Amino acid sequence: MNKKKVLVTGGAGYIGSHAVKALLEAGRPVLVFDNLCRGYREVIEVLRKKYPRLELVVGDLKNRADIEAVFTQNDIDGVLHFAALCLVNESMEEPAKYFENNVLGTLNLLRAMKNHEVGKLVFSSTCAVYGEAKYLPIDEKHPTVPVNPYGESKLMAEREIFWFSRLFSLKAVAFRYFNVAGASSDGLIGDSKKPSQLLVQNAVRGALGIEPFKLTCPKVDTPDGTPIRDYVNVEDLARAHVLALDYLGKKESRSHQVFNLGTGQGNSVLEIINRVWEITGAKFPLGKGPARKGEYAKVYANINKVKKELGWRPEKSLPETVCSLVAWYNKHPHGWSF
Repeated sequence: MNKKKVLVTGGAGYIGSHAVKALLEAGRPVLVFDNLCRGYREVIEVLRKKYPRLELVVGDLKNRADIEAVFTQNDIDGVLHFAALCLVNESMEEPAKYFENNVLGTLNLLRAMKNHEVGKLVFSSTCAVYGEAKYLPIDEKHPTVPVNPYGESKLMAEREIFWFSRLFSLKAVAFRYFNVAGASSDGLIGDSKKPSQLLVQNAVRGALGIEPFKLTCPKVDTPDGTPIRDYVNVEDLARAHVLALDYLGKKESRSHQVFNLGTGQGNSVLEIINRVWEITGAKFPLGKGPARKGEYAKVYANINKVKKELGWRPEKSLPETVCSLVAWYNKHPHGWSF
């Protein structure tokens, strides 16, 4: 068995922690690097009770010395890179914060990987790099024209990775996520952001009476006037990262690949709310909050490429996703640290 560690940046956050769990379940030693500004030490402590080989280093990718020290002091096999700011509305209000964290942070990671000859990287990107859909479903050849600084910062990070993989001995996979939902099916970990920016999470919180539900989407040109998105389960997403790391370890793998991760179908905001009402049996009132900035009407994924190249496909149904969140929020109604 490979005793080298997998470095997971941002591994104390929502999606990163589920990828950490998937790696540990696959028998891989994991080192998490996180500044804990939006991640949670508690999730690492919970996972460590079950998987003692899990390690945490607190540091910030914006500080080159922090990430260089990780590679100097550890034998790293590959990297899963989740550390990023990811709130669209915030990025519209504080764009510099997003370029500094997401672009500079990625550059510092790439420098450290090059300096220490670590040649496998799986990058957490986003469908926000596409912007407004020119056609549906969106495949990986779709034009990339972000409409908010969050999407732009992720696209810039993708370009950094592309050039490092082209010029140096780096193999990389960039996953463009669509909308992520759910918690671990065993109830161990979940989404602790408060408030969450994710629709299914907030709808379940509304159904459980944890917090009033508020519609924050702008009116858009869709049949019911609410945005259409592709909602993918977080455990399905995490499983793809383990497959990608294995793929990068094969000699025949290409140096740079981009894959969509979604379900291949879209649902409007109101359709999702109706499904949550139906699944939970709780019809909560719909409040109205300030409309988010930088949103677009509809987007959902073509996932044929990831099916063919990695053998990945979504397995969790929407009812399973909703039920996992019900179990999580019943145990942790206010997430970690609350």
